[in-house]
Amino acid sequence: MHHHHHHHHPDSGKNIRLAFFLNLAFAVVELIGGFFTNSIAILSDALHDFGDSLSLGVTWYLQGLSKKKRDADFTYGYKRFSLLGAVLISAVLIGGSCFVILEGVQRIVAPQPVDTTGMLVLAVAGIAVNGLAVFRLKRGRSFNERAVYLHLMEDVLGWIAVLTGSVVMKFADWPVLDPILSLAISGWVLYNAARNLSGTFRILLQGTPKGMDVDGLKAEISALGPVASLHDFHLWSLDGDSHVLSLHAVVDPEIGRCDPIALKSSIRAICDNFHIHHATIEVEDKKEDCGLMHC
Repeated sequence: MHHHHHHHHPDSGKNIRLAFFLNLAFAVVELIGGFFTNSIAILSDALHDFGDSLSLGVTWYLQGLSKKKRDADFTYGYKRFSLLGAVLISAVLIGGSCFVILEGVQRIVAPQPVDTTGMLVLAVAGIAVNGLAVFRLKRGRSFNERAVYLHLMEDVLGWIAVLTGSVVMKFADWPVLDPILSLAISGWVLYNAARNLSGTFRILLQGTPKGMDVDGLKAEISALGPVASLHDFHLWSLDGDSHVLSLHAVVDPEIGRCDPIALKSSIRAICDNFHIHHATIEVEDKKEDCGLMHC
């Protein structure tokens, strides 16, 4: 598991770089296509994509920065910088979705005619371009990659809706279908972006990593040889993938002999099973005062 933990990161920067260039190139295509089809929807999506390209560029930079080794300024390293990218993209998605919802509601009230052939051609291109980027980012596990994946998934679903709408509107005069589809997709994106943002803030606020069995972890460590009790137990995550634990293990000589080095090795082995690869362990005698008022 330890090797897997370190191997997914190197590709994340490449994947985000690919997403950035695809997004920027397609935003230019959309801008030109929007003018030719006289479609406000496609033009507004082009502006939305330029904004997204900017946030993807910043995210790509932050993802690269997150790989820097620890130094005197950031003794835990720079992993957390990738979370800033996740916050930025989630915020852009939430803002963009709210804008699309407002536009959609206005268009339901006053439907506008659109060039369905132009829409169809751009939709096929949009699905192909964004689909490629989604495929590349599908396995990303960091919050940063998930935010980018979600953003690109939004684009793919948006273009599928445009494609469906343009095909239906070729045979039926239902211009209201376009904004109805956009509202459904925006609602889905809004929900997922808010969920991703809440998960990112949980990490930034040093919450316990989601899905971690803290009671099970404590029970396994407490069951070791001379361990009488645990306190000052803190478990958090640097970036949603690299977890950190610090604890004080109190030993009682009456329970059994204690070799501190062997005890720490045993605790680290348990931590490894829980995918915690950075553990700070303090071993104390029962009679010792750890100096913490509220252990």
